Amino acid sequence: MTEICPVCGLVKDLCVCETIAKESQKILVYIERKKFNKNYTIVEGIDEKEIDLKDLAKKLKSELACGGTIKNGKIELQGEHKQKAKRILIEHGFAPGSIEAR
Repeated sequence: MTEICPVCGLVKDLCVCETIAKESQKILVYIERKKFNKNYTIVEGIDEKEIDLKDLAKKLKSELACGGTIKNGKIELQGEHKQKAKRILIEHGFAPGSIEAR
């Protein structure tokens, strides 16, 4: 039997909740220096209740060929990938105007 989304009432295959959530996010991408002078790219501002952070982090790490983790609702990627991460987020359906790279 097919599952029905509790939010929009559509079948899971046709659910548009995540698409709408992607357009309404205010995402911040920046570089942070951590232990041993290593640079990390931080992706912050994604609502983890509406978007699967684990899946998004996995896609980012795969496409950027780097390591990373999720801590306190933020995606931390090893290395400087600010512009590349922004481009990948846009390719995955996030609105270009809602992503700020600083």
